[in-house]
Amino acid sequence: MNAVQKPISIAQKKGGAFALFALAIAAFGIGTTEFVPIGLLSSLADDLNISITVAGLLISGYAMGVAFGAPILTALSNRMDRKSLLLLLMVTFIIGNSIAALSTSFGLLLVARIVTAFSHGVFFSIGSTIAADLVPEHKRASAIAFMFTGLTVATVTGVPLGTFIGQAFGWRTTFWGVAALGVIAIIAISILVPKSSKQAKPAKMSDQLKVLRSGPLLLAFSITALGYGGTFVAFTYLVPILEDITGYVPSSVSILLLIYGIAVAVGNVIGGKAADKNPIKFLFWMFVAQSIIMVILTFTAPFKLAGTATIILLGLFAFMNVPGLQVYVVKLAERHVPSAVNLASALNIAAFNLGIAIGALVGGLIVDSIGLIHTPWIGGLMVFGAVLLSGWSGAIERKHVQFQLKRRAFK
Repeated sequence: MNAVQKPISIAQKKGGAFALFALAIAAFGIGTTEFVPIGLLSSLADDLNISITVAGLLISGYAMGVAFGAPILTALSNRMDRKSLLLLLMVTFIIGNSIAALSTSFGLLLVARIVTAFSHGVFFSIGSTIAADLVPEHKRASAIAFMFTGLTVATVTGVPLGTFIGQAFGWRTTFWGVAALGVIAIIAISILVPKSSKQAKPAKMSDQLKVLRSGPLLLAFSITALGYGGTFVAFTYLVPILEDITGYVPSSVSILLLIYGIAVAVGNVIGGKAADKNPIKFLFWMFVAQSIIMVILTFTAPFKLAGTATIILLGLFAFMNVPGLQVYVVKLAERHVPSAVNLASALNIAAFNLGIAIGALVGGLIVDSIGLIHTPWIGGLMVFGAVLLSGWSGAIERKHVQFQLKRRAFK
């Protein structure tokens, strides 16, 4: 059994709350820059003389930058002080978005997106472990969910606002605005995140390689990629779906993205609270519901009332899995590879973004071949894969718990 955790003082609680707020601010900026091109795909495609499918590479390319950059950079920076690392990451974030704002070609814009992506993965992997350390063990998922609230609030306000600014003043203005968010985040982290936050011992390379040999962790990463990524088969092309299939005018789409984002934020809070006790059980049933809703969207998308209602439900479940998946991986890493928790966390962030990249690419292939309307049900099949893997992982967890109970009974 774990040692009894010492009570947290009121001062520590306040300091932890402020630090979580700073992490959420940075997450808001990162979330905005990741997803705002979804609302600007048409504008970007027209301005740069490319197709919408090619413009979609700004989403999948960013995601691949996170997927490959997160574990590598986390491993290379595992000896750095975590607060200093967060500040360095936000500097990279500002530089990447500034280059994006100055881009005059699709190639340079894609490079700028990849540079920005390098800061994303490491930030969320380190930020997740800091958030988990700031609270008692039974509130870890809620703390991680609070940090990720910045990411979800970005879909509520950042993406619709960025879309509006891009449509009114040009997409480059949106990226300048996101760079300014990075400056605010640096100030918040400098002031609010304590220097004394717990620092893990630097992991040996052999310990880090154990993460890649851990069956339970590899299974969890696969759940993340399929469950989170499946939504992006349709979400990447949500604006074209709303305009071309449901029949909304562009000015109405910004409002719908705002409503969608509110549903995302609500789902994230629900997911954080529900996943605190038994994350894998919660994830199983959540993915079941999500896959069903995506299939239903295929049939309701042509109708404004039914389609809008289904899209709001999709938003509710789209990010609900995030805190549960992240805390589940941290929990497994602490059990199987305690010296490389940061790397395991980074690999899960990579899995999130590998799922986004796969989802966006699959969505693009579907759009070019059989049409937009087929993206939801095919994404639902991808999410159903996460249902099967969650059931498998849950069975492994139950066996582990039974084994531990038997061991204690014999002692």
